[in-house]
Amino acid sequence: MDRPDPEAVAQEVFAALADPSRRGILAALAAGGPATATDLAGRLPITRQAIAKHLALLAEAGLVVAEPGERRRVRYRLDSAPMKVAQQFLAALARDWDGPLAALRDRLDSDRLEQDR
Repeated sequence: MDRPDPEAVAQEVFAALADPSRRGILAALAAGGPATATDLAGRLPITRQAIAKHLALLAEAGLVVAEPGERRRVRYRLDSAPMKVAQQFLAALARDWDGPLAALRDRLDSDRLEQDR
């Protein structure tokens, strides 16, 4: 089985996290554990229908997993694996920037010292 492209996973995670309502849903699931869309609607200032749409997008990004519950109710739980991929992507990007940013800082410091003379 092919492993998903880390950059594609990160892109989906970042797109999902761009919306404050989706971040709120993730925070509610992190604080309260698995929940249904109805449970989340009782905790958040978002309609159940909007929560269901946001949960579908979060599931597409792999950030939540739908699990069948009692009486045909679907409960959603967090899955941290895509978030870890996004964190690794950001860490690699930061490492790539460290060298050029240090060189720029050194150059600016050097230029400032020369101007002060």
